[in-house]
Amino acid sequence: MVASVSVSSPTLVSKCVVFPDQKSTLGDLKLAVSDLPMLSCHYIQKGGLFTRPNLPIDSLVALLKRALSQALSRFPPLAGRLKTDSDGYIYVTCNDAGAGFIHKNAAKLFIREILAPLHVPEIVKSFFAFDRTISHDGHCKPLLTVQVTELADGVFISCAVNHAVTDGTSFWNFFNTFAEISRGMKKISKQPDFSRDSVLISPAVLRIPDGGLKVTFNEYEPLSERIFSFSRESILELKARVNNKICITNGDIDAVELMGKQSNDPYYNTLFKKTESNVEISSFQSLCALLWRAVTRARKLHVSKTTTFRMAVNCRHRLNPKLDPLYFGNAIQSIPTYASAGEVLSKDLRWCAEQLNKNVNAHDDKTVRRFVGDWESNPRVFPLGNFDGASMTMGSSPRFPMYDNDFGWGRPLAVRSGNANKFDGKISAFPGREGGGSVDLEVVLAPETMAGIESDYEFMQFVSS
Repeated sequence: MVASVSVSSPTLVSKCVVFPDQKSTLGDLKLAVSDLPMLSCHYIQKGGLFTRPNLPIDSLVALLKRALSQALSRFPPLAGRLKTDSDGYIYVTCNDAGAGFIHKNAAKLFIREILAPLHVPEIVKSFFAFDRTISHDGHCKPLLTVQVTELADGVFISCAVNHAVTDGTSFWNFFNTFAEISRGMKKISKQPDFSRDSVLISPAVLRIPDGGLKVTFNEYEPLSERIFSFSRESILELKARVNNKICITNGDIDAVELMGKQSNDPYYNTLFKKTESNVEISSFQSLCALLWRAVTRARKLHVSKTTTFRMAVNCRHRLNPKLDPLYFGNAIQSIPTYASAGEVLSKDLRWCAEQLNKNVNAHDDKTVRRFVGDWESNPRVFPLGNFDGASMTMGSSPRFPMYDNDFGWGRPLAVRSGNANKFDGKISAFPGREGGGSVDLEVVLAPETMAGIESDYEFMQFVSS
């Protein structure tokens, strides 16, 4: 059941357009092969929950508007609009048309009412602009809108950004810069790269149907959403189990000595023998495998049903030559891994993790270019959704600097997202607030599937209380 709190929706206090404090000298940016499929996706909606600063709300809003104006000068595309030329090519025109800024009041709502419920309260969705707005609408709407929602003891600062213009890397680089400027930094630490000279820039044209674009999934299906937290210790234990190793935390000398003795024990080597691949499975891939199994079990699929686990991967470092790490735009591709429900549940956790690991490791320059060529042969939007009832899609990343956002009075207490691009099987990975390798998974599932994983011992034993 979706959580709710007995508080009315925030009331609108003010709404305006914020313009860059300097005129843009950046030309039009052509949408890339990895941007265009996102035109049917919702705007990205992410934001942070903060304690309330010791500052009158009017002063806080004025401070954030000034910081946004300066940040837009560093990110001219976000103050622009989309445009389509006579040949059908779509660009971001950096025309200084401005970004939206919304101030809302929810002064009867407390921080504890957002963080305490087991499932994410529905009111959190009201903290974001552009609810269920698709990215193609950026032709006539701002590409970015910031919303500030004042709470009784806190403030929520969110950004809704056009997904055809940014991916997670670009989004969080902007958000971090916005926060840096707000707290008085004169020079930004990470300068975005706006170049458009890679294989991602293509002569292929995405034809927009006469009826326009729509999202490819049911936006209004009943869903349950929960944040599952995994501590550093829990993640290390899971990774050790997947890699057939003993988990060592906090410099456990006895465990090190025991592992050294056991590694020379023929029985131990037989019991924990290396698999054929002999690869080290990452913490994140181990976590994905754990979730893949739990969701598949909860869905009660027939053993012959093919399941799909999709992972979004950053292509910046996979291309040759590499893109700048701060390349601005979408530089992601979606890697599907397939296995029957019977395989996922009858084989062990290591096997599931190996399938994911194999596909991620194989996604090199050649594979990225093959994906580009495939799209060019049939330009199309990205089919987000769970069409067969057996799919999962992992987005975002625990490596994104979501908690490196101090606007001048401290780091966020939590990171949350809006309604954007949510369907049965959509998972988003966030870093845990405590850092050190902790991870939060924002899990969106059909209510009966959510109930299933909440009672799944293999999964829940790793979840932090």
